Amino acid sequence: MVKKIQSVFVFLFVFSCSTTLMANETAKTYFPGTFGSYWVYEDQDGNELTRTIDEGEEIAGETYNIFIYEPDIEDWANYAYHFLPSLYSVNDEGITCLIGDEIEKTTKACLIKQMEVLTKMTKKMVEDNPPPEAPNLSFDINYEVNVEAQDDFALFPIAATPNEKWDTTQIKAKVSMQYEIRGVPDEFLGADEIPKIIFEFNITETGNLLGTETVETQVGTFEDCLKIEYRTATTMEVLPPEQHVTSNPPGESLTTLWLAPNVGIVKFHQKTEDIFLKTIPTSEFPEFHSSTAVKTFELTKYEIKTTESESNTSD
Repeated sequence: MVKKIQSVFVFLFVFSCSTTLMANETAKTYFPGTFGSYWVYEDQDGNELTRTIDEGEEIAGETYNIFIYEPDIEDWANYAYHFLPSLYSVNDEGITCLIGDEIEKTTKACLIKQMEVLTKMTKKMVEDNPPPEAPNLSFDINYEVNVEAQDDFALFPIAATPNEKWDTTQIKAKVSMQYEIRGVPDEFLGADEIPKIIFEFNITETGNLLGTETVETQVGTFEDCLKIEYRTATTMEVLPPEQHVTSNPPGESLTTLWLAPNVGIVKFHQKTEDIFLKTIPTSEFPEFHSSTAVKTFELTKYEIKTTESESNTSD
């Protein structure tokens, strides 16, 4: 009886170790990380981007691989954190990226860009149609943008099954806006005292494994690619509420990644709406329309190094 119980424990131990190993190997299969490996991608405008794996480093007891990109990121408003992580870890739970700083930078850059559009748009509206009682009216919009994002981004958990969603990241953003008005006649004393308006955004993103798919690229055809979709859901709160009344919801993003076995990311597609500008009532600004940005990347060349100094290459 004792031997039988011992056998059961041995079986369970071996099974658990095997499951962990298989999980780890599955992650490595779809996200290889051997030092010296590189990938070359081309975006929708024909620009090339090269990703190379550098030596890893240990952070808080976890080993992270490092991606280096060429050219360097110049405009954070165009940064795609799903596709361009700097630090990532392949472990028993899956593929996790340490990119909280990058997510904060790109979200802040996008909101600042949208505030610049709002400022230009409202100024032009007043300049083209000044109120008769205040023909010399002018103003500036002073604003501050703050963003907080969790450090870990769950790119792909090993336990994921088709059409079972998981949380990838949580982002909180706050835009504080204050009008500075000039040229108000004395008889309208106090009309220039518009209270500070605060917009608070809560962005929750979820991932969803849609299944596998064959992907054709310039460098060849890849079978059994994991197709993963990332979708945001955003809520907005305005203080004071009466300063921004709209039925338009904040803009969202939809991102799709295709990961090929033993290669990694072979294709990327993203549609991103303006988070804040989409909430602007078009009745107040009939000439204004919020924008939707589309980004794509496709693999054109790669080399995957192996521990035996061999490689899987493509020209």
